[in-house]
Amino acid sequence: MTSEGWGTPPVEPISQHYIVCGGNALAHRLVLELVEHYEVPVVVLVADRTRDHAPQIEQLDGVAAVVEYVSITDEALRAVSIGTACGLALVEGSDQENIHAALSAQNHNPDIRIVFRMFNQRLGENIERLLRNGAALSGSATAAPAFAAAALGRPNSVEIDGRYLHIAFDDAITADRVCIVADQIHRQDLGKIRLLPAQEGDSAEFVRLAREFGDDGPIRPGGVRREAAPAAPAALTADSGPASEPDSEPDSEPDSEPDSPSGEPEADDGPGGTAALQVLRIEPREPIGWRRRLRWRVLDTMRFFTSARMRLVLLTALAAVLMSFGVLWYLNRDFGWTVYISLLDLAGAAQPDQLSDIAAGTGTGGIWQRVAQVVITICGITFAPVATAIAVEVLGSGRRGQPRNPGAGTRDHVIVVGLGNVGTRVATQLHEMGVPVVCMERDPQARGIAAVRALGIPVVMGDGPFEEQLRHARLKHSRALVAVSGDDATNLEAALEARHGNPEVRVVVRLFDDDFAGHFYKTLDNAASRSVSYLAAPAFAAALMGREVRGTLSVFRHVLLIAELSAEDGSGLIGRNRHDLEDPGGVRVIAVRFARDAHLQWGLPDRTRRLAPGDRIVVAATRSGLARLNTVALEAAAGAGTDTADAEPDAGAPVAE
Repeated sequence: MTSEGWGTPPVEPISQHYIVCGGNALAHRLVLELVEHYEVPVVVLVADRTRDHAPQIEQLDGVAAVVEYVSITDEALRAVSIGTACGLALVEGSDQENIHAALSAQNHNPDIRIVFRMFNQRLGENIERLLRNGAALSGSATAAPAFAAAALGRPNSVEIDGRYLHIAFDDAITADRVCIVADQIHRQDLGKIRLLPAQEGDSAEFVRLAREFGDDGPIRPGGVRREAAPAAPAALTADSGPASEPDSEPDSEPDSEPDSPSGEPEADDGPGGTAALQVLRIEPREPIGWRRRLRWRVLDTMRFFTSARMRLVLLTALAAVLMSFGVLWYLNRDFGWTVYISLLDLAGAAQPDQLSDIAAGTGTGGIWQRVAQVVITICGITFAPVATAIAVEVLGSGRRGQPRNPGAGTRDHVIVVGLGNVGTRVATQLHEMGVPVVCMERDPQARGIAAVRALGIPVVMGDGPFEEQLRHARLKHSRALVAVSGDDATNLEAALEARHGNPEVRVVVRLFDDDFAGHFYKTLDNAASRSVSYLAAPAFAAALMGREVRGTLSVFRHVLLIAELSAEDGSGLIGRNRHDLEDPGGVRVIAVRFARDAHLQWGLPDRTRRLAPGDRIVVAATRSGLARLNTVALEAAAGAGTDTADAEPDAGAPVAE
């Protein structure tokens, strides 16, 4: 690997390479994807080789050159040999800068594949139409569902043709799962998780384990017996291997911990456990009762239209009216008459008792009734100017909600720390689900503040100690905290302070560093760690190779890709069957759409039928497994019957995270 001086092209002429523009975490992960799994030459263009992740990128084996330019100009593009490159990835900078760079790159090389990061997805879709061969992706949009789902204590899902794929663990696995995606899960060493291992001819390893231990009861792949489980052979499917019995009793397993609410098993000291891919016909929704939803909607509506002082006046007047109504009803025992006279009093139109009626003994009087009517009338007079003030303020000024701190009634909410791209996406997604959200941000210029305030989401501002800020965010009454700032140490500090202030709160932390993540999982329970760059980089790499990744699923710190591929000339898929694609490991074919069929066929049992031009497949794949499907070396690998280079990281020692 060589690194070039400022403004100079690579020493050696280079072609058929891929260019990554950026020095952030996403660029770092993307370069790793390209050089380790796709094994292509990469040239990196950075603004400053001494900042962010640029020094680490320079040390990566397989990087052909690192070139430094302050901005992506025509001169910078020529310095990285844009004219002979196969692909360009723009993963840093603003939307406007990336659009300008993409259009400039197309002028230099009309056939180049361009993938650019865009926060505004609608604008990105429109820009795609201007490019001959381009794709706009959002790293925050790719990663946000995993953070939101983890905060709610459930696995995230990916929608494919009206069905929703998600990861289930251990006892949550049902008999109709699609396939086993991970085994040998070691809670204290997450790097030992084995994703989509080589099947060796139709799950031979799982069948061997079932035969060896089946007489003693269900086992977990990895060798740990479920000692007290009822004696019965493990359930098997043709392509999945053994799964947990759906009818087994969790209480009869003293050695195993129950699943956490997120679907990720609680930490324990030994190996064991299984993760499986399952399909639901409807997306799992957050179970929120209608009473809670109604209460949140009423409170949100009041906060949208009124200030705190106005709400105090209105609530006080309403309480007085209700008490007076109760007095009138108690004295007269006629509900209809009580409603009638109360409405007239509110409107200021009720007729008071006449002195002649009182003298004749025919008055409806009584001192308490008169007091109640006076109170209702005064409150009615109060409502009119308050309603007028609200109408003038909202309609006249065009106000769209007020910047506000969380109110005293905020309960069972999620605290989102950091309002960058990811934090804004997470807060918006939770809000759309009907979950109350409170945001925290130290930078008053953060781009997400205006966006979440427009939705009526309260924001706690300030750069004081986390303890004080979390108290203002009503940590004691919250259900979860999601720390998604751009700094690992800040996120970890927020999580630890939150757990200190509320031992029951669930914490979800954005971490790039694997060592941080390992210590995090070992130290805290009811917690989850996610990496935005790790979730997004495989999708960017696949898009750079012309493939479509429909979504990502998290298996602890590992990522599983759900991709849809088409059997076309040069794809390496034509003439292959499920045996060819799955046996080397790292890939499971979960659905097939044949050229003449309109619908996907899930779990196609015919493992020998070969793909024809126009067929499409949906696969669950590891990063190296998807890379194997994206290379023309697939035919040679299939002829050898195994792909040891790709099987090694996925079947035995996968990369951390």
